[in-house]
Amino acid sequence: MAPRDSALRTFLWTWGAPLAVALPLLVAPLVLSDFRLNLLGKFLTFAIVALGLDLIWGYGGMLSLGQGLFFGVGGYAMAMYLKLETSGSRLPDFMSWSGLEALPLFWEPFRSPIVALCAVVLAPMAIAAAVGYLVFRSRVQGVYFSLITQALTLIASILFVGQQAITGGTNGITNLKTIFGFARGAASTQTVLYFVTLFCLGTLYLLCRRLTQSRFGRLLVATRDDENRVRFLGYNPVTLKTLVFALSAGMAGIAGALFVCQVGLISPSSMGVMPSVEMVTWVAVGGRGTLIGAVVGAILVSLGKSALSESYPEVWQLGFGALFAASVMLLPTGIAGFLRRHAARLARREASAAGPAGARGEAAVEGPVGEVEAAARAEAPATSGR
Repeated sequence: MAPRDSALRTFLWTWGAPLAVALPLLVAPLVLSDFRLNLLGKFLTFAIVALGLDLIWGYGGMLSLGQGLFFGVGGYAMAMYLKLETSGSRLPDFMSWSGLEALPLFWEPFRSPIVALCAVVLAPMAIAAAVGYLVFRSRVQGVYFSLITQALTLIASILFVGQQAITGGTNGITNLKTIFGFARGAASTQTVLYFVTLFCLGTLYLLCRRLTQSRFGRLLVATRDDENRVRFLGYNPVTLKTLVFALSAGMAGIAGALFVCQVGLISPSSMGVMPSVEMVTWVAVGGRGTLIGAVVGAILVSLGKSALSESYPEVWQLGFGALFAASVMLLPTGIAGFLRRHAARLARREASAAGPAGARGEAAVEGPVGEVEAAARAEAPATSGR
């Protein structure tokens, strides 16, 4: 019975948590109003960003405070196409207000949806690859890497605010009425957008899971724990870290594009320092190095923020801050880390209660338990920011 129990535990731990999250999200359109469904769809875009951040922070030990930059770049790329589609043959309204008489040349390619969709992914990845290669080649890591990414986000947001004529300035790109010819505000369109967002989240989750369980993922964790040893063994940490940083940026760009489709606008406030820091809180609350924890953390934190702002509009920031501080102090390894430790404790308790039979079956039970404990221990080095 021990091997069968072990296989069952492994299956439940591997697929039980994702299915427990996926099933309510699949039936949400049946029970939620159009407004709430659109709100949940926006939270799912945040979960995609958290998933990419968990990949580089939880598994790679690189704390990026600049994911808002890639989120914003992907959002602006999509918004440029949607704005041209809404405007038709006319010049976008904010350009007319700024005195422009012709569409800027770099806007012209975004009349094509294919160009826009490619730019959503490739533009953030190109920026991340260029920055990452220069930073990692210089062996910059830890808090210095975090500060560099935060500075880039701040510079980009200021730059976008200053270019009123071509980016919309502080207001950004707004009044996006259509998506590929369909009315963006229609209930049917919002439902389709929700399922598209959910599909993208599920696909990217499976991709990240496959990567983390592959040789690439093991190298990534090894680089996090001891980069010098990985270099001594003949691998190039610069290439590895640049690749995963670019991948996380591409995921943030996809999330930004889906966010624009859900909300109908994008502005520099969505790519500033504060949104980037908030993205870190999603992963911290959900649990680093777990993937599913990042998804759960993004959704729960966003739901809590929305509920507090609706119920207590005057003091919701204080309540949200207190909620986050309490969650970090009470659950230092996040929600997923707490559940993992609890599952391991229950498994050990059942094994000890079984007596000699449990001792003989301990090797079979040790599989998922050992994986749980190893994952919990592996999270500790990441707190240094490496």
